[in-house]
Amino acid sequence: RWQLLESSMQLYQQMLDEEQMQCEWQNEGLLYVFQDASALQGHAATDDFLKEHFQLQGECLDSAALTQLEPSVLDCVVGGWFYKEDAHLRPDRLMSEWKRVLLEQEVDIREQCALLRFRRRGLQALAIETTGGEVEADHFVMALGALTPKWEAELGTDIPIQPGKGYSLTYPRPENSPKIPMLFPQHKVAMTPMDSGYRLGSTMEFSGYDTTIHAGRLNLLREGVEPYLRQPYGEVVEEEWFGWRPMIYNGIPIIDTSPRLRNVLVATGHNMLGLSMGPATGKLVSEMISGAPTHVESAVYQQLNRR
Repeated sequence: RWQLLESSMQLYQQMLDEEQMQCEWQNEGLLYVFQDASALQGHAATDDFLKEHFQLQGECLDSAALTQLEPSVLDCVVGGWFYKEDAHLRPDRLMSEWKRVLLEQEVDIREQCALLRFRRRGLQALAIETTGGEVEADHFVMALGALTPKWEAELGTDIPIQPGKGYSLTYPRPENSPKIPMLFPQHKVAMTPMDSGYRLGSTMEFSGYDTTIHAGRLNLLREGVEPYLRQPYGEVVEEEWFGWRPMIYNGIPIIDTSPRLRNVLVATGHNMLGLSMGPATGKLVSEMISGAPTHVESAVYQQLNRR
């Protein structure tokens, strides 16, 4: 996966510059923050793994160094690990900007239009039937995230994905807002400061395609960040949100052609890193469809036709 992550970072920076995409991109790095010394020291093994396999090395900070770098952290926090190469953005602004760029390039975007089934001849998909009529094409890309298993019959293969339900709370940016995104591994909560907001997110709920927002899960987000920050959240909630992550057992995305329809390509199973791997996945998909040399090794992601 590191190839997709590394490529996506470069592609993001290229796209944002060329298309002038305003999505609150910030190169502030990432902090892992810990309550006690044993947990802080225990992260050293993770850091060694990141350094060996991904060429990423963090800086271990004691309490004084951490609060100097990020004054919004409480003095009682024992320390953290800082990864300065990381960056973050506001996802909904990114999606709005992507839509703008695609429309400027005369891409036909159909919203509120449900997919139904393929019309096919032999191993070839001729069109896809939708609630808005048929769409004919030479090639089809099924980037359906956690909903992909619902298309197993059409695709002719098992899709080993489960929806992993995550939650988030979005607030206005607080007066004493952090500038660096943080992960709190001991409480399994993430905090993302944005120019126009402030977001808490986490949890992993395996409850199928349940659409209920459970108040208890949202409370876990608030409680999980309180031991770390001077102003952990605001009084006004702008958005309570949930989403299904496409969780796959081996952590490796599926980017492969359907065994039943040779001009249908499936791209899914990015677990919790869909946004992080998105640009490189899109580039790889285009290369595989066009027959061009792939910029990353593709064989590891071609899982549908090994069975």
